[in-house]
Amino acid sequence: MKSMFRLVLLVPLLALVGCVASPKKFDYTKFRNANPHSVLIVPVVNKTVNVDAPDYFLSSITVPIAERGYYVFPVNLVKQVMADDGLSDADMVHANDPIRLAGLFGADSVLYVSIERWDAKYAVLATTVTVQLSYELKSGRTGEALWSNKQTLVYSPQANSTGNPIADLIAAAVTAAVQKAAPNYMPLARQANAQAIYVPGQGLPAGPYDGQYQKDAQTF
Repeated sequence: MKSMFRLVLLVPLLALVGCVASPKKFDYTKFRNANPHSVLIVPVVNKTVNVDAPDYFLSSITVPIAERGYYVFPVNLVKQVMADDGLSDADMVHANDPIRLAGLFGADSVLYVSIERWDAKYAVLATTVTVQLSYELKSGRTGEALWSNKQTLVYSPQANSTGNPIADLIAAAVTAAVQKAAPNYMPLARQANAQAIYVPGQGLPAGPYDGQYQKDAQTF
């Protein structure tokens, strides 16, 4: 079931990004040595003008990491505990010592995510929706970086052709206007997470609660 879920997420992604050169395999030496079992996802830094982006994003990231085989601390509880400890601002959290943050929960790794883009650009006949995310996992014991990834996904919906050029122009303008008024970022966010976490050689190796734990060294 997990494999099917991952395939469903990744197939649309490949259709969006097209054919690209394979990126260089990530060096997992520090990750393997640290051998993290749990992941503390701290509040997200939002570098965009969309104030709702962090909450929407956080609702999409927990499941794929848990399905990869790691214990994930509940994100709402994490936010509340950090706020009670004087860390209500995401920028302050990211600037804080990861060892201290991990110590608040007994976590052995801390995931930092920055939202670089979460926007929709309107151009009369098309609206382009873009999501750009940066991920970094740090050790909760030493504070060193264990893994990082960056994903950019772009979607531009197209109206179906009717064979009538005038009607097609009107339909395209309406589609673009609707998309601009209420763009749906979540499919892009979920696909970005899938690309960042599951892709061999770039994503997260299987965690201790996954059957492939310490068996996927050849692909990761």
